[in-house]
Amino acid sequence: MCRILARLTLVLFGFAFWITIGADGPLADEEIQRVDLELVLAVDASSSVSEEEFYLQMHGLATAFRHESVGQAILASGDLGIAVTLVQWADNRKQKISNHWRIIRTLEDAVAFADEVDQTPRIVEGGGTAIGGLIKYSLRQLNKNEYEGRRRVIDISGDGRTNQGIHPQRLKDAVLAEGVTVNGLAILNEDPAIGRYYKDFVISGTGAFVMSTTSYEDFAAAMLEKLVMEISGTPIAMIGLPQKSGQKESSGS
Repeated sequence: MCRILARLTLVLFGFAFWITIGADGPLADEEIQRVDLELVLAVDASSSVSEEEFYLQMHGLATAFRHESVGQAILASGDLGIAVTLVQWADNRKQKISNHWRIIRTLEDAVAFADEVDQTPRIVEGGGTAIGGLIKYSLRQLNKNEYEGRRRVIDISGDGRTNQGIHPQRLKDAVLAEGVTVNGLAILNEDPAIGRYYKDFVISGTGAFVMSTTSYEDFAAAMLEKLVMEISGTPIAMIGLPQKSGQKESSGS
């Protein structure tokens, strides 16, 4: 009798386990949406960025997404669309998603996202500059979202060097292992050498590059060119220090 009960218990346990796997396995697969690109847009909100400068970044992003060139790049990237989220960042304690993941497939989707970004308030108020912390945070967002992209990119905008937390250079192997590309948009208003810093220590991955802008007022034009290249996967061949807004330099990888 005891043996019969033991066997019955094992059968029931196995059946329950099979039901659980059968229910959760396919459901998890169904929840994953394939996209052509997963893109984290990271906007500097540290203490070096004034309210006006922060909103120039946000308006620059919105303006870029309204531009026909970005819309055409999205259409040309593939049939699956791109998944985009926007992160505001400062120090290791201050990284927050302000615009959650969504898929953009059409020109109308891009304009709707632009309108939302234009109305998004600042939710990170000052703090230090932790680029390494931002990269770790962004990798987590890429790994836990419901999308699977053919390419995965972290797009970092900023005007300063890391002054706390892990140095971004120490994360390059982790970024490569994840198949992620980290690109930069360096704002040179306070540090003319920030473009070189981003090239040497921040960007990583296949085809990684830095673009620069001399001021926040020119941010929109540089971001437009940068987004078109990121979305379309345009190869970067130019290597050299930027001399004016919109110029770019690659990682050489």
